[in-house]
Amino acid sequence: MGDDGGTTSGTTPEEDLLLKKFFAEVGEVERENEVARILSCFKLNAFEYLNLSFDSSMDDVKRQYRKLSLLVHPDKCKHPQAKEAFGALAKAHQILLDPKEREYILNQVTAAKEELRAKRKKQLKKDNATKIKSLVDEGKYEQEYERSEEFQQQLKMKVRELLTDQEWRRRKMQMRISEEEGRLKKDEEETKELWKRKREHEEQWEGTREQRVSSWRDFMKGGKKVKKGEVRPPKLKTEDPNKSYVQRPVKRG
Repeated sequence: MGDDGGTTSGTTPEEDLLLKKFFAEVGEVERENEVARILSCFKLNAFEYLNLSFDSSMDDVKRQYRKLSLLVHPDKCKHPQAKEAFGALAKAHQILLDPKEREYILNQVTAAKEELRAKRKKQLKKDNATKIKSLVDEGKYEQEYERSEEFQQQLKMKVRELLTDQEWRRRKMQMRISEEEGRLKKDEEETKELWKRKREHEEQWEGTREQRVSSWRDFMKGGKKVKKGEVRPPKLKTEDPNKSYVQRPVKRG
């Protein structure tokens, strides 16, 4: 995207001329006001950033982005938050050019319209005059109403509500996924630690094998059993001269 006002792919020389004339008439106040508007937009609605209606085409998105991005470009706008506003526009532009992201927002718009229509239908049941007028006009009355500023404002707020609700659900789901991933990771680490300790125990046991074998051999040598039929001489008791011994009386028969 060029920022020098030259001819860009997707625009005609006439459009470029109009843009140059437009920027020649725009003062710094307008630039700063646009920065303030962008920064006050609802963060989940890319259409708001570009100040476009929900039925805007891809070409509308591209043209509007080019116009607004030049308006708040940090090199052209002295507002201290111009860079932030410029980045927000760029992000909104990419979202609306992404088919999946655009479809997601438009699905919320469709759901919002259905809710508002259902609500209005209930209200019309109480207002016979409006109900009859709506029936006579074969739906034209309702179409005109949905194009009104009142309905568009209600739609904007309802879309905000639905987008907020969906984002909150997404974050809660992400939080649960993160918690589950954390639990699985902890279990994995505990299992690894268990196997590590088992290996260390086995290695330690194997490392002392020779020592255990040697100890067993020494034990077998010192505690050798007497073979059958073998007679060993009795062990003599050595008298201690420091001790006095009493002669036991001999029993005579």
